[in-house]
Amino acid sequence: MTSTAAQRFSDGMNWFKSSYSGSAGGDCLEVATCPHAIRIRDSKNPGGPILTLSAAAWSAFLADVAN
Repeated sequence: MTSTAAQRFSDGMNWFKSSYSGSAGGDCLEVATCPHAIRIRDSKNPGGPILTLSAAAWSAFLADVAN
């Protein structure tokens, strides 16, 4: 996954949207990396729930998506 410009919100995290995401504002996920976790949220609801995954779980997810 490549990313476009980062957005910094009040939570202090740098959130990235995939370069595969269109500019039409459709269904997009944003990702933020931390030292020991990957955080994922809905770009249309930045104040909503955040899914937190370990780096290993994120890598496994990306490998499955690539296949």
